[in-house]
Amino acid sequence: MQPMPPLARALCVLLLAPLLGAPAERLPTPDPLRAAGWQKGGWSGLKPATFEALPDGSLRIIGQGQASFVWRPVAQADACLYWRWRVDQGPPPTPLDRKGGDDRAIALTVGFDGWPPDASFLQKAQFTLAQAMAGDHRLPRSMITYVWGGTGQEPRPFASPYVAGLGKVYVLRPATAPRQQWFDEKIDLAQDWRAAFKGRAVPPVLEIMIGTDVDDTNARLDARIDRIRFVPC
Repeated sequence: MQPMPPLARALCVLLLAPLLGAPAERLPTPDPLRAAGWQKGGWSGLKPATFEALPDGSLRIIGQGQASFVWRPVAQADACLYWRWRVDQGPPPTPLDRKGGDDRAIALTVGFDGWPPDASFLQKAQFTLAQAMAGDHRLPRSMITYVWGGTGQEPRPFASPYVAGLGKVYVLRPATAPRQQWFDEKIDLAQDWRAAFKGRAVPPVLEIMIGTDVDDTNARLDARIDRIRFVPC
């Protein structure tokens, strides 16, 4: 059997396909998370962080030196996304625009059902392989990730080093942002997609994922995200 092409392997490893099996794998989802609409995933060889669905509707993420995620599909979305989040404990600043050592307290990723305008034939062919492995879980064809973490010196946005050309990252709050304090975010997804991918026709949203990754720094993590909802711009 021929080795999996790099992009297809990256799609499987990152947050696109938590159902694909190792190295990404579906994890048991606690009942409160499932009741809130989330499914849990992680990466083979990395101890998963704990995601708790709290009675007030927020998600709490706790752990140390761990990495995992939860995700849920989106049936309908307006152009703007609102949420609030806080980090009580998290990793130190690490550069996020390169592989290795790129820890972040929270990452919210929006997956879109449409290609970047410059997606190549090879990228699409490799994606087709990843989609075949994902089965009935329809994979996003482009992604934007909003991060609490990093140095704050990363370009805005920058290309994810893990999904060649299909993912862009915005650092909203660097790792040095104040702790133990809620911050509100309201993002114009259409505007950010056009800026990130240089396209006009913004595709519909497929899913949202909330992830954390503090395995490189072995940092303690205690963070929350709340009130994730689509709103008119």
